Amino acid sequence: MSVSARLRGVALVLGFALALTSCAAIPEAEVVDEAASTEQTTQERVVEPVADNYVILYSGRNESLVQPLIDSFTEQTGIAVDIRYAGSSELAAQILEEGADSPAAVFLSQDAGALGALSLEGLFAELPAEITDRVNPAFTSHDDSWVGITGRARVVVYDSETLSVEQLPNTADEIVGPQWSGKVGVAPGNASFQSFVTAYRVMKGDSAADQWVSGLNINDPQIFESNGAILDAVNEGTLPIGLINHYYWERLAFERGAENLRAKLHFTDAGDPASIVNVTGMGLLDAQSFDLDALELIAFFVSDEAQQYFVEQTFEYPLLPTIDAPEGLPALDDLAVADFDLSDLATLKETQDLLRKYGLIL
Repeated sequence: MSVSARLRGVALVLGFALALTSCAAIPEAEVVDEAASTEQTTQERVVEPVADNYVILYSGRNESLVQPLIDSFTEQTGIAVDIRYAGSSELAAQILEEGADSPAAVFLSQDAGALGALSLEGLFAELPAEITDRVNPAFTSHDDSWVGITGRARVVVYDSETLSVEQLPNTADEIVGPQWSGKVGVAPGNASFQSFVTAYRVMKGDSAADQWVSGLNINDPQIFESNGAILDAVNEGTLPIGLINHYYWERLAFERGAENLRAKLHFTDAGDPASIVNVTGMGLLDAQSFDLDALELIAFFVSDEAQQYFVEQTFEYPLLPTIDAPEGLPALDDLAVADFDLSDLATLKETQDLLRKYGLIL
């Protein structure tokens, strides 16, 4: 039996279970004597699971990154995937507005915060263990409301021609030290930077985060629009250090050769907010919990095939213990933060308010 067929069999059983646990109760009218205690009987409306070879996906990941993988899924399963591409925060806001009427069955996000926001509103169905148990538990939701797909580590990128490793900051707090005044590149409007600051807030508290952002602002950071622009500036020798996601450097090294780059990566201390691993992830919309094709799509994204694709094509961390990370990166377990729930990155609004307070975003 093919992997697709096995998954479909699993999904069928799970779909019935999900449907049965989300049955709606419809009161029946009953005439009773006024002296008798009032009782209400109910009849259950069971929603049958559906497998019609069609699923609607809202994708916060770029089409160029995930469309080839989705094409492979359709070729193998015969399931057509109708996709809407947009930013993760934009799609999360749309799903919040649509609520139970959203046509989407699956949400693919480039950020755990957007997934956490929808989970807090109860818009996701609990995913089956056959899917969630495949993933490293440190990099997925703690309640199985969504599943992590890939990992994206925060790193310091530095100019190796002017700085030695011994000179580099090893914590987020050291980054805002006076010795780095005017020398640090950041992209405050970028989702990955905002998630990092959110992680700092969650891990160290709002007061400490306020002090960190204040210190960064006092240090006169160099502001960029994107991670890629920061990397380019460091590699050109016009910026000493910057904060980016690891895979931007990995892509450039693949294109040009690592030996040809003056920009190098530095990971801060394990467990520090500046080395936090955010994830991309997927959730099943509760209103579509009966959609077996949706379950099969999510299962495919945590298959060995899909995880290897992300390693080779996007240079992200795979979240399956059986798949090796891109060569040269620290082990994922070494970057895990004990008892840290990535869903807590949902408190993005508070982070944006903090960045506005110090004029880093509008």
